[in-house]
Order: sequence, then C-alpha cells, then structure tokens
Amino acid sequence: MSASLPAIERQVMCVTCKIPLNVAESPQADRERQFIRGLIQQGRSEAQVKSALVAQYGPSALALPRAQGFDATVYIVPLVLAVILVAALSALLFSWRRRTRHRDDRTWTAPSLSPEDSARLEADMRRFD
Repeated sequence: MSASLPAIERQVMCVTCKIPLNVAESPQADRERQFIRGLIQQGRSEAQVKSALVAQYGPSALALPRAQGFDATVYIVPLVLAVILVAALSALLFSWRRRTRHRDDRTWTAPSLSPEDSARLEADMRRFD
C-alpha cells in the first residue's frame, strides 16, 4: 500500500504545536511535511514513514501511542472501565428487577373500614345509583 501525505498527516502530530499535523501551521510542521514527502518519494510505506518520524522526532510525533509497555494503558484502562461499568449496571438491573418482582408477588389488601365509614360509604353508593 502506497503512503500518502494526507493520510499520514491525520495520524501524526506536529512535535512543536502538539496538534495533528494536518491542521498545524508552523515552520516545524512544514519541516515534518517535507520530511514525510521525501520518505514517500523514496517509496516508503505508511508504517515505515511513521517509524522514521519516531526515529527523527521521538514518540510524540505519533497521534496514537504504541500499544506496548506503559502506553498500552491508554487502550486497556478504558476497556477495563467499560467492563466494570457494564457489570455494575447488570448487577443493579438484576437487583432492581428482583425487588420489583418480589413486591409484585405480595397481594394487595384493602384496609378495613370502621363501621361508621362503612355505613357512610354504603349511603353514598345508594345515593349515586
């Protein structure tokens, strides 16, 4: 696969501006673009261009950290947090459904009326019939 400047610019950073190279406007960004153009003209692949950028400017030239060593935490921590969140929500949902089901199992009984209230209710019911 042949490398292209626009594709690589989106994946690397301007080491001075600390923003993606495709939006950076500085002399350093222009030097990085020229360096990339030279590598592309040599027929280097995208991975080879990125490796050369890291060799020339350091790992801060890449927009995404490597998935090795300590940099892997950038990928692992969000994944672990998502799994914990899903597990917690599942446990809460299960608990909520169990409580709701237990509440629904109980039969509801109307409170008993005093004799006076019962008589007044009967009188009101007769009046509306």
